[in-house]
Amino acid sequence: MPSLTPPAKPSGLISGVSRFIGGFRWAFMPLGLLALIAVGVHAAADTLDDRLLSLVDLVDSAFDRLVGASTVTEGLVDLISLERRTLIARALALAWELSVDLVLALPALGYRESRASLEQEPWRKYLQQDTRPTWRQLFLRSLRKPTTLRWTRPLATGAVVLAGACAVARLVQGSVYLSWRELLGEQAADMAARGLALGALAGILVTLGWRAVLRNLQHADTASQENVHNRLQALSYGLVGSALAVPLALAAALDASPVLSFLR
Repeated sequence: MPSLTPPAKPSGLISGVSRFIGGFRWAFMPLGLLALIAVGVHAAADTLDDRLLSLVDLVDSAFDRLVGASTVTEGLVDLISLERRTLIARALALAWELSVDLVLALPALGYRESRASLEQEPWRKYLQQDTRPTWRQLFLRSLRKPTTLRWTRPLATGAVVLAGACAVARLVQGSVYLSWRELLGEQAADMAARGLALGALAGILVTLGWRAVLRNLQHADTASQENVHNRLQALSYGLVGSALAVPLALAAALDASPVLSFLR
């Protein structure tokens, strides 16, 4: 008969500090996921400033043509200056960024980790088991019962998470290169900076990235289970949030995730 007593925990100062800090994972893990997604959304939004300004310029040109066609309203042609158009574009980018933060980042606050494995604590098998679906179950449910939420939210999260990790890796690369250039020389400092940047990129994706995608997949699956009851709802539920998140996710993947730049 297997023992119900868990193995003795290692003693010592380092182990004690590690267990103490680990006790707060319930707080800093969700905050870390939220921060990573927010950084990725911000990096993607930065790449859209010029595009939004061009869009505002097109709207302003159409407005000028409209009011300039009449002598009564031709005085409104110069109503919106370049400075105002720039301000409008920045306001639109900020509003878009905050909206996507609400859609993708807020669900991360609901992240909870599973309990310790049954091998480590055998007595847990006599308690109520964790009923949260696994990766495989979520993926199969997305295939069998596809909804807008189940497909767009995890994919969008993956794109902005990659952009956020790249933003942090670029910061590491620049800081290390500038700090070590005088000490090691340009070539050695460049190689060290690239190596540490790749390490930071991989570390963020391994520790936080997949968890952020999983949490949004869980949230999308739960919301779909509770609110989607027919094909029309499968398409329409969450459509507005997805319409905001997907273009920003494409910008994150195409313009804000220069993974290959760390290799060349």
